[in-house]
Amino acid sequence: MIIKIIDTILAINSSAKVSVRGNDVKQITWHDDTTPIAEADILAKQAELQADYEAKEYQRNRASEYPSIAEQLDDLYHNGIDGWKSSIKAIKDKYPKG
Repeated sequence: MIIKIIDTILAINSSAKVSVRGNDVKQITWHDDTTPIAEADILAKQAELQADYEAKEYQRNRASEYPSIAEQLDDLYHNGIDGWKSSIKAIKDKYPKG
């Protein structure tokens, strides 16, 4: 996923009134007396947000593989805390933190 310019602007100023054509930093129109943000500041924030998104890939991967809460509770009931921990640890080991 590529972080969009509009999302970057709103991360800097959540109340900005702005439109962006083609996800292009040179195609920004500021509305309702919103103070423009410098292109360099937008691009720097976009790079920061992109790096943060990429660094958290392991979280997204884990979340898609964790069993549902109901399944985890059933695992706890039948296999105890150690069995549950073993199931969860396998997913954590498969997708380690950065």
